[in-house]
Amino acid sequence: GPSRTPGGRRGLCGAAMAAPTRLLEWLFALYFLSHIPITLMIDLQPLLPAASLYPESLTELLQWYAVTFRDPMMMQPPEWFKSFIFCEAFLQLPFFPVAAYAFLKGGCRWIRTPAIIYSSHVATTLLAILAHILFHDFSKSEHSGPQTQRERLILLSIYAPYLLIPLLILFTMLFSRQYNHVEKRKKK
Repeated sequence: GPSRTPGGRRGLCGAAMAAPTRLLEWLFALYFLSHIPITLMIDLQPLLPAASLYPESLTELLQWYAVTFRDPMMMQPPEWFKSFIFCEAFLQLPFFPVAAYAFLKGGCRWIRTPAIIYSSHVATTLLAILAHILFHDFSKSEHSGPQTQRERLILLSIYAPYLLIPLLILFTMLFSRQYNHVEKRKKK
């Protein structure tokens, strides 16, 4: 087991075991911090009246993205995709600063259950989005979608981190000793 000094503090073994988890916490914090402006400036545009809320540079950025990466879902989202954007706006966005704080601080066990809920929800939505990218016939889309396997894989690579990082969060919350530690109570 981890070595302990005579005073009961963890020695080098405990610190070495915590280092990978701390690196993951920094990755998770960066993920959540970066997600705030992405959500506010890009992801919510399909739901909101762009002409009145967004500067032209941001609407042009979204249009450039949609054309360059052949993502018609961001220009003309299907209803099921809109429902995911509503979830991002009203469930996920308020969680982003909370999660960023917890992971920047590190070792906040109270984030475990909310992070499990968040990551399970996002992974589920991303599976539907990735399946749509891989299998949908985009030839009837008003905005050009991916036509070749290469174009589908490029678009898939844009969305993939939003599946992989939540899965990494989920596995960390479920299996990391730091977040899944059960304290044994002393019998009286």
